[in-house]
Amino acid sequence: MLAKIKDIVNASVYVKQQVLADESLLKTVEAITHIITQAFRSGNKVLFCGNGGSAADAQHLAAEFSGRFYIDRDALPAEALHANTSYLTAVANDYSYDVIYARLIKGIGNKGDILVGLSTSGNSKNVVLAFEQAKANGMITVGLTGATGGNMKAISDYLLNIPSADTPRIQEAHMLLGHIICQLVEEQYFAFKK
Repeated sequence: MLAKIKDIVNASVYVKQQVLADESLLKTVEAITHIITQAFRSGNKVLFCGNGGSAADAQHLAAEFSGRFYIDRDALPAEALHANTSYLTAVANDYSYDVIYARLIKGIGNKGDILVGLSTSGNSKNVVLAFEQAKANGMITVGLTGATGGNMKAISDYLLNIPSADTPRIQEAHMLLGHIICQLVEEQYFAFKK
């Protein structure tokens, strides 16, 4: 079992090494940091969505902005769209699970807001439909996916496609890059250096 544990840790490290070696991906992280900082400075919000583990990661990252990351500071306007279970279950029941995020984006997404969608395959229909609605609303879309980008690739203004097809390794890298973005946005927005 110890060998298996080491293999899993090595697989995680390998994916992160691939991320580290990908200058284009790292420049996209930098660009996302700038657009999120600018959105907050302009009075816009950042919304997050995903399913399953990606929903948990979306909620985690939203909380890093609305709560705090490293410093005691004001809350930033960020929210995970699945956190309202009454809304989620009503829309899934009355309409379709596919539209849970798109319907909410249509109602609350404003021009200049940012929608961050997490989907390891890039093909989650409810996230894809939310991105399409976000585009119609004049929002900026940021996709966090696996290697291919799936259907989200064509509709993401910014795409962080982790070079892996292994769901847990993709999600680990999403959180790594998400935390980097949260730290850098906090530093830029509040002019704080860690």
